[in-house]
Amino acid sequence: MKILTVTVPCYNSEAYMERCIESLLPGGDDVEILIVDDGSTKDRTAEIADQYEKKYPNIVRAIHQENKGHGGAVNTGIRNASGLYFKVVDSDDWVDEDAYRKILSALNGIVRGSTVVDVVLSNYVYEKQGVKRKRVMRYGAFFPQDRPFTWREMKPLPLSRYVLMHSIIYRTGLLRETGLTLPEHTFYVDNIYAYEPFAAVKTLYYVDANFYRYFIGRDDQSVNEKVMLTRMDQQIRVNNRMIDFMHTTGCRTKGAQWRFLMHSLSIIMTITSILLIRSKESDALEKKKALWDRLKAADRGAYLWIRFGMLGVWMNLPGESGRKLSEKGYELAQKFYGFN
Repeated sequence: MKILTVTVPCYNSEAYMERCIESLLPGGDDVEILIVDDGSTKDRTAEIADQYEKKYPNIVRAIHQENKGHGGAVNTGIRNASGLYFKVVDSDDWVDEDAYRKILSALNGIVRGSTVVDVVLSNYVYEKQGVKRKRVMRYGAFFPQDRPFTWREMKPLPLSRYVLMHSIIYRTGLLRETGLTLPEHTFYVDNIYAYEPFAAVKTLYYVDANFYRYFIGRDDQSVNEKVMLTRMDQQIRVNNRMIDFMHTTGCRTKGAQWRFLMHSLSIIMTITSILLIRSKESDALEKKKALWDRLKAADRGAYLWIRFGMLGVWMNLPGESGRKLSEKGYELAQKFYGFN
């Protein structure tokens, strides 16, 4: 039985996928690496995946499918995973070897223990091109370390701390029990992945290790602001699904779990709002209003919590001068935190 399945979605990833895969191989027989070739046509992605499977048949499995987008590749990984725990590592990212050993040691201890842990969290590092001082997203001040804990034991996350896909290792059974299926042919679905399953999470575990190395800096990356502005329909689609999820099946108690979900939703509402403010589309402000109206209609409690929190107020300052202030705050945060 494998302890961990790592799914690596690949689409025309020849230029960087080998660094990613090589960083995962030190996991040895504890780890299953699923290289999901998502219909690559322009390079040697499929060939490279097959070569790794042939060289490491007990560790690597190559899966070839027609193009379904990042969400479709993750769905394939979940369906095919044999590991007790599940991790996604994008093909242009990689993991730190020392932290990897620490993570696997923790997972082995969890599996041998008596407590079912639904999610294991760790730190990630912004590997921004051209930047010497790398920003680390760590949670040591907010989560108990190196032991299972419940929602009641964690402290609320501040605005400067947020859990992304890069932080997360889910129990594979949890993903299947919740029936998580990400939209195909849609960007930014990693936000759904880092949101919906947490409504079912009961027990967590945090390892203070800088495990995931999140590369940012390529001009064609989906998280590049210029690229995101051309895909606002997809960002809004993801945001709307998160709103609807909170209304229909999200956690209903107003405790730490609810606050965690609200925190995640508020971050995405902020990202969508500021991009619409910065968009040159003639109907961008109408779309922004529709987004907030949807939240208000779907869940008034969530609306009040987010709209009148610091981020909600900042994203809804009135008039053109208010929007300029919102943009200035965004630009300052961009410089300070180093996101793309």
